[in-house]
Amino acid sequence: MTPERPLLSLRLSVDYRTKSGVLRDIFLEIRRGEIVGLVGQSGSGKSTLALAILRLLHLKGAKVRGEVIFQGDNLLQKTESHLRSIRGREMSIVLQSPLTSLNPALRIGAQLREAWHAHSTGTAQESLEVVRNALKSVSLPDDDDFLDRRPSQLSVGQGQRVIIAMAILHRPALLIADEATSALDTITQSEVLSLFRKLNRELNMAVLYISHDLLSVAALCHRIAILNDGEIVECDTPDVIFDSPRHPYTRSLIAALPSRPDHRPPDRSTQFSSELVSAGLVSQE
Repeated sequence: MTPERPLLSLRLSVDYRTKSGVLRDIFLEIRRGEIVGLVGQSGSGKSTLALAILRLLHLKGAKVRGEVIFQGDNLLQKTESHLRSIRGREMSIVLQSPLTSLNPALRIGAQLREAWHAHSTGTAQESLEVVRNALKSVSLPDDDDFLDRRPSQLSVGQGQRVIIAMAILHRPALLIADEATSALDTITQSEVLSLFRKLNRELNMAVLYISHDLLSVAALCHRIAILNDGEIVECDTPDVIFDSPRHPYTRSLIAALPSRPDHRPPDRSTQFSSELVSAGLVSQE
């Protein structure tokens, strides 16, 4: 059987004005409904890759070469108006800090409604219903009192859930989570990871989970890509990455862990493992 075409397939290199080779011939594929972890230390190029996928690196004066194929289209060849129709609707991003992602002057309900109307039309009642459903899907209150709060009245964990609710309003095919749990305490981090798993399962939403934390990646992802100094040096299932790492950098990351992670496969991992092997995306080890 012919493997399904990947939702996202990219091969690219990135240079900044002051530094060349920030990313060098990066290759990565993500299938529909798959959770892929991208792991690397600070400065390895993780956030650069996220912004390159969204084609936002021009704001930093970067030069991007290669291709980013999303749902069959090369985003590097599309106009900015076309990209604006995709960002937030078919592809969304969740950043590290809700304090910098939310407008402190606007109430939560107003910000969510604005995010909805950026890509959809409808009555005020229809948008309110969508907003309430999004809040419920991330286990937040959907009552008027919560909608009337400002970001300063939320905990960090609540703020991050609001950002996730905003990102999934249009049920995008791909959610990019860039260090989305690094500013959270351990309990809240666990809750957000469970939320990503739930969204992946219920909405068939693919997730690119970017982190320097191998433990959280092991608990969440179907595959893990290891990024080292601008290159993906290894990409495979959690079992292979943790039990049979091939690259010296991967082995050093695992050796530095305080304890061996419980990398129990996430939902549908058995299905993904067989499909990924047949597609040639992972090894059969």
